[in-house]
Amino acid sequence: MTALVLPRQGLGCMRMRAETDGDPDRDSTTVVRAALDAGVTMIDTADMYGNEALVGRALQGRRDEALLCSKFGVVWGDGDDWNVRADAAYVREACDASLRRLGVETIDLYYLHHRSEETPIEETVGAMAELVAAGKVRALGLSNVTVDDLVRAHALHPITALQEMWALTHREVESAVPTAAERGVTLVAHSPTGHGALHQTASGPLGDTLRDVANAHGTSPGQVALAWVHHRARRWGLRVVPLPGTTSVAHLHANIAAADLELSADEVVRLDAGDPSSR
Repeated sequence: MTALVLPRQGLGCMRMRAETDGDPDRDSTTVVRAALDAGVTMIDTADMYGNEALVGRALQGRRDEALLCSKFGVVWGDGDDWNVRADAAYVREACDASLRRLGVETIDLYYLHHRSEETPIEETVGAMAELVAAGKVRALGLSNVTVDDLVRAHALHPITALQEMWALTHREVESAVPTAAERGVTLVAHSPTGHGALHQTASGPLGDTLRDVANAHGTSPGQVALAWVHHRARRWGLRVVPLPGTTSVAHLHANIAAADLELSADEVVRLDAGDPSSR
């Protein structure tokens, strides 16, 4: 199996929908292709998002340029209710369904979306490994799992990526970082600006620091927050790929620019100190 070449940053497609109200800046196909044009090759979706067919259409004619990622395991019930299925039979069923919706023969990086309380991780990852052997999946990832899950899974089959939320306002994943680093697992950091949580910190110490640093660089607080996640790779000694989600071409380009924002050591220390979750 050829090792995946992971980009500096990815594109999270969770909120992408076909409806754009005629706004060309928010056309999903345009956003995906603008990402590819800019070298943002990691295109991340999930069966839970209900937009795999849309993402697949956006990649038509450019599939070879993308590192296509999807996830399985979260099953919707009534309304907003959901549960997790991770048994071997469902792993195979979910992958085949995703391949059909995406209109592709192979998913580059396939994640278990959420750990199961009923199915041992060994059963799930064993079935996922069979997908690799069958050529349906190139590499395996985990999301919303424990450190113990990661250790047990990686002992059975190499885990390429651990996708968890990592932002100035959400640092819980750092308890898993040493384990991931020891095993060469890349941390894919979804929601690197905190699912809008930065807006709630606007009047606090973190908000003040973000504005100060942003003003010093002529950028936005959101770009500084994203740059901080990029700097986690240097801090922790592992590969980190931030995965900001957007439905806007303009916002996409702002996120891409943040990858080149160099924060000083002092600025990183100030941002760390302003993190409300560390108090």
